Amino acid sequence: MKDDKKGFKPYLGLTFLIGFGFFTMGLMDPLYDTYVPIFLGRYVSSMTLIGLIMTLDNIFALFLIPLSSVISDRTRTGIGRRMPFIITLLPLTALFFGSLPYAAEISLGAMVAVIFGLNIVKQSVRGPVVALMPDLIPAEYRSEANGVINTMGGVATIVGTIGLARLMDIDIVLPLLGRTKDRLPFPLAGLLVVLAVILLFVLVKEKKQSGNAAAEKKEPILASLKAIAGQSDKSAFFILISLFLWFLGYQGVLPFIGKYSLDVLGTSSGTAALAAGMVGVAYAIFALPSGYVAHRKGRKKTIRASLLVIVGLTVLLFFHDPLSSGLSASLRLYSFWLIMFAFGMFWVSIVTNSFPMLWQMASWGTMGIYTGLYYTASQGAAILAPVLTGAIIDLVGYRGIFLFCSACMLAAFLVMGKVRSGEPTEKMKE
Repeated sequence: MKDDKKGFKPYLGLTFLIGFGFFTMGLMDPLYDTYVPIFLGRYVSSMTLIGLIMTLDNIFALFLIPLSSVISDRTRTGIGRRMPFIITLLPLTALFFGSLPYAAEISLGAMVAVIFGLNIVKQSVRGPVVALMPDLIPAEYRSEANGVINTMGGVATIVGTIGLARLMDIDIVLPLLGRTKDRLPFPLAGLLVVLAVILLFVLVKEKKQSGNAAAEKKEPILASLKAIAGQSDKSAFFILISLFLWFLGYQGVLPFIGKYSLDVLGTSSGTAALAAGMVGVAYAIFALPSGYVAHRKGRKKTIRASLLVIVGLTVLLFFHDPLSSGLSASLRLYSFWLIMFAFGMFWVSIVTNSFPMLWQMASWGTMGIYTGLYYTASQGAAILAPVLTGAIIDLVGYRGIFLFCSACMLAAFLVMGKVRSGEPTEKMKE
């Protein structure tokens, strides 16, 4: 009862520390999504082919995140079940990430090889990083906790896209790194990832497993999927479908925002990432409030309202180019950033609250499995989306991807109407 009176407050500091894991992903992902298509554009003219190459990370994620999540569920070490993955794989991720722009200057083959290695280690560690939070935070406070760690991810996006990305335009020579133009943000981001891992390892201690490990039910991922589909309450099943749809829309747009900024809005490479940076700013500001709103108003209502708003915003993005054609270049750019900021504000409300809805249906022993299911749905969408929207760009131009996103978000809104559980007031499975 003590914790009920204090609410989420006793867990706030711990959640911020756990958020260092999310900081690493938030730092790397926007830089990757913005600049890898630009790097690939040096060798490849077809946006469809660029979209195909951009799906490599998601193909790996589809298999590796569920696998590593399940393996980490069953791992027992003196430092916990998630931490061994975090302290070994995240530094390797930093190494591959820091070498990306250097590989891009050698050849297309070298770049694809580094992308291959990067995504093997990055997607193998993502599941354990994400599953660490529900291991340590009670079920009723996970929307708030997810808000905090998404705030950390948002801060990282700001650091990456508004801070580090600006260094792409700096052309100096540094020891070890050589010339810095179009390179510097990547090795610096890698260094920050390593520092975040050190802080996470030193300051966060995993709790000991309760109960008998041998007696714990260990369901394989396919069995878990069948169980979900066979439940009388198919809420988890519908959440997974909704996840697939809204990530299909999101991943169809975000990987091409940097090139849209370059090709349509005429930005420099250093400012191309600022559109994604606006999403990060919104993340940092609204992630925590969105968790509290969902705790009061309900996760389902918050998600559905946010989906409807994003439908309207992406329709507005579709009309932005012709409607702003008479404005100055700076006003065109600022108005685009403003819409992207609003997009991020409501997108974070969806992401912050959807994960806790799924976790609410898991037990302690299956937390990693449900985390894996989340990523199976989201990364399955991310595999398909860049290929589809790359083809749309080749056929009708950039504006078509915004209508594609609108359609996906509207479909997700309709499917979420069928969800009946996952609210913070419900008891978690034993």
